Amino acid sequence: MAGRSRHSPSGTADLDRLLAEVRACRLCEAHLPFGPRPVVQASATARLLIVSQAPGRKVHETGIPFNDPSGDRLRAWLDVDRAAFYDARRIAIVPMGFCFPGTGKGGDLPPRPECAPTWHPRLLPLLRDVRLTLAIGQYAQAGLLGARRGRSLTDTVQAWREHLARGVLPLPHPSPRNQLWLKRNPWFERELLPVLRERVAPLLEPPVTPRDA
Repeated sequence: MAGRSRHSPSGTADLDRLLAEVRACRLCEAHLPFGPRPVVQASATARLLIVSQAPGRKVHETGIPFNDPSGDRLRAWLDVDRAAFYDARRIAIVPMGFCFPGTGKGGDLPPRPECAPTWHPRLLPLLRDVRLTLAIGQYAQAGLLGARRGRSLTDTVQAWREHLARGVLPLPHPSPRNQLWLKRNPWFERELLPVLRERVAPLLEPPVTPRDA
């Protein structure tokens, strides 16, 4: 029946076991200056998937995804409060790198290259109820869109209608460092954000549980 969840008790158990593996991962430990602390949020009923780059220092310290100024801006873009944003039954947050990679001269380092190839092929197929995926930043866009992405992040985000038709909406990273990009691209807030909010709102309705099915 339309609108009903496609997850099963066994699928939920598989996801729970995999999330436990992810959170215990030490694959990149030798390369992480602050040590491993995988940060991920997911459930079998999530209908919105957020794929970002990697946790920042504050997120590493708290273990809460997007618990920083970038998260404040992202929640404003989505027009959701913290309670809805951190409801794993509705929103899955799966970065390209689960651990804080450290900081370089230009800001946070890129996600560790081992992470997404190791975990995404196992994790993403278990998120069977996802209706919309947000690809936030160039690393997520490279991982999700591959050859379909543009020559630059701006090119990719400008082609958002094309990508949205395939269920993926590319966004710039909501970091305060991107304030200049937002000023140079006013179409983003004028054209894209209203559609983003329109698409997200129905996905945050209470998920259907097996008891309701």
